[in-house]
Amino acid sequence: MTRAVLTIDLAALVANWRALDAMTAGETGAVVKADAYGLGVDRVAPALAAAGARQFFVALADEGAAVRRALGPGPRISVFSGHMAGDAATLRDHDLVPVLNSPEQMRRHAEALPGHAFGIQLDTGMNRLGLEPVDWAALRVEALARSPTLVMSHLACADEPDHPMNARQLAAFRAMTDGTGLPRALSATGGILLGRDYHFDLCRPGVGLYGGMPFADAAPVVGLTLPVVQTRDVAIGETVGYSNSWTAARPSRIATVAAGYADGLIRAMGASARLFAGATPCPVVGRVSMDLITVDVTDLAEDPETLTILGAQQGVDVLASAAGTIGYEILTALGRRYERRYTA
Repeated sequence: MTRAVLTIDLAALVANWRALDAMTAGETGAVVKADAYGLGVDRVAPALAAAGARQFFVALADEGAAVRRALGPGPRISVFSGHMAGDAATLRDHDLVPVLNSPEQMRRHAEALPGHAFGIQLDTGMNRLGLEPVDWAALRVEALARSPTLVMSHLACADEPDHPMNARQLAAFRAMTDGTGLPRALSATGGILLGRDYHFDLCRPGVGLYGGMPFADAAPVVGLTLPVVQTRDVAIGETVGYSNSWTAARPSRIATVAAGYADGLIRAMGASARLFAGATPCPVVGRVSMDLITVDVTDLAEDPETLTILGAQQGVDVLASAAGTIGYEILTALGRRYERRYTA
């Protein structure tokens, strides 16, 4: 093996979508923004569509165009950022549904694409995107007269089930949307796990599809195996890597693998991270550099040809914890130098 291999298990992805779908009584869509969380929307979106997903969500209009090319006509593709300046042609030509976030976007969409479908996002307390309650009160009659495809909001603390913000946002969403007669959507992965009160008509899971928390029962989707470039003996007192950041306390065998922070294996993980030879953990030593990571393989019976950093032994959230971040960042940072292999 001459290149690092990123394996993406589409069957596991589909199983995760079906498991989340089974928790809800309404429709279940799929969030495929950021190139399907870095895993390749051209492969991920068709697999989810074949499983039954008919609504897809992206962050930007250009992402929506890529999903439309992957899926063809039929599925609804909604754009979280709404109708940005310059988006009209992309929204029209690719039959995308902007989720309008402000009075300015409402006006822009009505003027540029009259009669074109749209959704509405409401701010229920996250203070990020969406119409404020006062704006919604002023625009509600006009907006409802134009028959939006859905009205949605987003939970700020859904990955913390006991956080009081969840109940506050649920109450705010109900107060703003009861009686509209519109399809309603509040929950991504975390909201689905909060229970039926949060599900409404449509749920839109994202990270749980890809094997990430807070969906603890998710099947692992991503595997990453790195080739060993060189293995060397390091004597007691010798150092490894930039800034002499690791010093051998025993005679050691150090393997250098071909990947680094240019490949999304971020520098902050450092010595907290582990790679695996089969089931045996091997600690990272020294600094993660742009293209290389050094690993202590002293306790292995023989030098490995490869080491695994993501797989059944260690998921994205465990690796993220070593770097002081979240699984989302690990997934979306995985680079383009890997050989990608899709399994179904």
